[in-house]
Amino acid sequence: MAESKLLPAYLAVGPDEVKRDTAVERLRRRLEASGMADFNLDERDMTRDQDVDDLLSSLNTYPMGADFRLVILNGCDRLAEPIRTALTDYLADPSPTTTVLLTAGTLAKNTRLYKAIAKIDKKAIIDCGAKKGRELPILVQGMARHHGKTISLDAAEELIARAGEATRMLDNELKKLAEMVDAPQIERADVERFVVRTAEVKPWDFLNAVAARDVTRALELYRLQPPKSEMRLYSLLCTRLRELITAKALDARGQGRELASTLGLQGWQVRNHLTWARRYTMDELTGALRAAVEVEQALKGSRDSEVAITTWIVQICSRG
Repeated sequence: MAESKLLPAYLAVGPDEVKRDTAVERLRRRLEASGMADFNLDERDMTRDQDVDDLLSSLNTYPMGADFRLVILNGCDRLAEPIRTALTDYLADPSPTTTVLLTAGTLAKNTRLYKAIAKIDKKAIIDCGAKKGRELPILVQGMARHHGKTISLDAAEELIARAGEATRMLDNELKKLAEMVDAPQIERADVERFVVRTAEVKPWDFLNAVAARDVTRALELYRLQPPKSEMRLYSLLCTRLRELITAKALDARGQGRELASTLGLQGWQVRNHLTWARRYTMDELTGALRAAVEVEQALKGSRDSEVAITTWIVQICSRG
């Protein structure tokens, strides 16, 4: 949607709400440049009942004092059949002076409506798919720049851990952080200070804290895990110890770069493994794994599971 001739229709589809909002704002600004936005903008919530004839009339209305008329249709995930059919038919021969933008969290590619928009031009589909894994912290870093700040990678990861993966929530928290933090860069300590944890704690955050030998954080995150999750955490922690043992062994042979392929993981998934492994001796890692046998017996027996795994966590993180 560069400053070139607009297409008659666009579809911004995907769960990334901030990207969908950005698509809307870019078209709004394009219209506002004409100075006649009040006369040429029609924005509708399509989750509410709509009159078919009124909608088609809006789409076919000529612009007033501007090059185009903008119709924004939000919430097009589950349109009523008459509306969906009317839009599909309209897109077969759209008004040359109207640009319609449909937004949706999901819209199957095999639907007639999706196909009708895709047929207009490949640029008509604006992919607002959610970022995954390693991509999301980088996206957060980019979002921070829109608020006049930079954010460290650790801080971005902590923000996601506390606020969740919804981009609108992340953007709202970044806006607040930008107002509260005087320094040009937002650090992890700033996130811990100002952002209330609303997202469910993921086990990976706990595993990372143990691997980093951060006993205070590891115990804090352990206590925030769902009830009766000791057995699952035990299994995941055993896997992490084996990964660190592999990292330690490869590092000793100068083959650290082969870690991801050796473990069958993506590079971003083992980004810190070598650093963490260097904080342990091989005896400490193998000793922690041997201790897992007794912990498993406690988890499966009558002994206090919470005490057993908490003691094990402290032993792993402790030095010397």
